[in-house]
Amino acid sequence: MVAALTRRFGDLDIAEEAAAEAFATAVERWPADGVPPNPGAWLTTTANRKAIDRIRRENKRDGKQKEAQMVYDDDPPEPLGAIDDERLRLIFTCCHPALAMETRMALTLRMVGGLTVPEIARAFLVQETAMGQRITRAKAKIKAARIPYRVPSAEDLPARVSGVLAVLFLVFNEGYLATGPDTDPVRHDLTAEAIRLTRLIRALMPKDGEVAGLLALMLLSEARRSARVSASGELVTLDEQDRGAWDAALVAEGHRLVRERLASRVAPGRYQILAAINAVHTSVRDVRDTDWSQIVALYEQLARLDPSPIVALNRAIAVAELDGPEVALAAVDRLEDKLAGYHAYHATRADLLRRLGRSQESRAAYDKAIELAGNTAETAYLTRRRDQLA
Repeated sequence: MVAALTRRFGDLDIAEEAAAEAFATAVERWPADGVPPNPGAWLTTTANRKAIDRIRRENKRDGKQKEAQMVYDDDPPEPLGAIDDERLRLIFTCCHPALAMETRMALTLRMVGGLTVPEIARAFLVQETAMGQRITRAKAKIKAARIPYRVPSAEDLPARVSGVLAVLFLVFNEGYLATGPDTDPVRHDLTAEAIRLTRLIRALMPKDGEVAGLLALMLLSEARRSARVSASGELVTLDEQDRGAWDAALVAEGHRLVRERLASRVAPGRYQILAAINAVHTSVRDVRDTDWSQIVALYEQLARLDPSPIVALNRAIAVAELDGPEVALAAVDRLEDKLAGYHAYHATRADLLRRLGRSQESRAAYDKAIELAGNTAETAYLTRRRDQLA
């Protein structure tokens, strides 16, 4: 777009400022108005108008002003660069290295992913007000630093792909188990779009192991979608799901991608390890045959790359199957100061306490998990488990 504006107006400064202003306008308007059907054309048209306004303000180059007034949307489209999908191009554009990783992720989720500020805040485990301030600061930085809207070239992709994958992972997670009380518990529109875009990145970057890992993770998770919510609208946990209802084609494709990455003998990244964990879960027809020792080992490998409390919590769940609920509960309780506001922390404690026969403490933990959970299917499941306590 910048190149096209430069050709039209003959001034790189005007072109870059107009593109940056168009991008900033999109950041302000799209969250409220929705992403337009043709985002690229919208940005190009808006940038043209911004350039015309600047030329008029400066009141110079009369001939150029007359030429600018004749520019409309019927101009030949500029080259699309490395990416020919509108939404994916916007995600790569928004994931600009000039912004901090968490900031670019939050901004992109809001502007392109269509997630609300509360949904984004829950994804990052922060307060809604803090997330709103983070997004506002990102918008201000775009304006102050004049970060341009520029179609990424093939050379730009490696520097931006980690942020793009993180965005798509969070979009998929919101669809996999929606966090808001006013939405469907499983949002297939989000999971399907995240998978579609990840497939496109896989085609652009076939040798990137983390792209393959994220795609495998999504496919193995999506394969279980039809078995994850009961007819009554209650969440069905992995150990209770009808494995015959899983999508065999998606499972097979996910397993193939995991095997390809293992065969590469390259040290795996975060998404590849998560995909391998899912592959272990989905490789057996009976939950009793699950290789929990392998899953614990994979979580330990993941913890070295990502020593987050969420990883520690998930590892503890696997440890409970291998070493018993008492060992797992001790590990979970050490996470209280970091995960006290996270419903899955309390749900995990409730289940471990139930298995240890500590019903009164388990009930209190279930109550806290229900209070924090926003997903209606998950709330129904937690309520039933609580009410089954002695």
